[in-house]
Amino acid sequence: MNISKIDLNLLVYLDTLLRECNVTRAANQLSITQPAMSNGLKRLRNLFNDPILVRTSEGMVPTERALELQPVIRGILMTLEETLAPNREFDPRQSKRVFRIMASDYAASTLAPKLLNKLHMEAPDTTLDILTPSDVTFHDVENGKVDMAINRFENLPQSFHHKRIWKDSFCCLIKSDNPIKAHFNLDAYLKARHIWVSKTGFGVGVGMDPADVQKLGWVDEALAHFGKHRNIATFTRNYHVAIHLAKEQNLIATLPSKAANIYSDDPNLAILEPPFPIPPFELDMIWSPLLHRDASHIWLRQKIAEVADALK
Repeated sequence: MNISKIDLNLLVYLDTLLRECNVTRAANQLSITQPAMSNGLKRLRNLFNDPILVRTSEGMVPTERALELQPVIRGILMTLEETLAPNREFDPRQSKRVFRIMASDYAASTLAPKLLNKLHMEAPDTTLDILTPSDVTFHDVENGKVDMAINRFENLPQSFHHKRIWKDSFCCLIKSDNPIKAHFNLDAYLKARHIWVSKTGFGVGVGMDPADVQKLGWVDEALAHFGKHRNIATFTRNYHVAIHLAKEQNLIATLPSKAANIYSDDPNLAILEPPFPIPPFELDMIWSPLLHRDASHIWLRQKIAEVADALK
């Protein structure tokens, strides 16, 4: 194959087609017509002597050859885009940049207030747009549409850059006059009623089953090691909702310490150590290689790191 005769736009077409698995969506993504994308797919099939995408009852499915090509083509394009991206200087005082950050409720609750204060002081005309995990996909982060994703990640695409923000433990938050406080042990914990808070990530599910320990997260998995389970009265996806419910009802909210400590000065709440060991977890921020050398993005990463260090 003579590389000098290859239209490099075809590699962009291939990358988009394999991400979307749909000719119309791929065309919209690249702002070209559907016939132009269909023609591009035809040329890709001739170039690689492979169907690339095959129509099935479940839609267009990549061939084995296409799946082999996908990470290679993605890596080539990201390296090229990163190399060609302009490396402009960044003046935070003059910038009107919008920073888009995907953050779990936990990450937003703990980091966002102090990060916003720092941006207000050092870059007063910038804007912070905080999105939830259900608003974006890994592709949005990979393509640089979202500057940063901050969450707890179990599996990450190898192409992403990432930085550990902190490690956090768990604590129990209860109403300050909750009688359980006088004898807070495992037996009392198990007899009480609880508030569950989600460990949100990309692709948030729809509804919870109290019997499905595998999906309930760290707290319930830790209890399962002792052959125990808690009585969950309420499921919520918001840490502030969980905290306010604990404040108004005789319910226990077992949640990350940094989130609970936001309310440490509230006389109506008490923070207690869990009566059983719960493994700590880590919070990470991830970003696209396309933004790795961008001056404004480097500045943002530094500010997030500074805020995180101050909260340790």
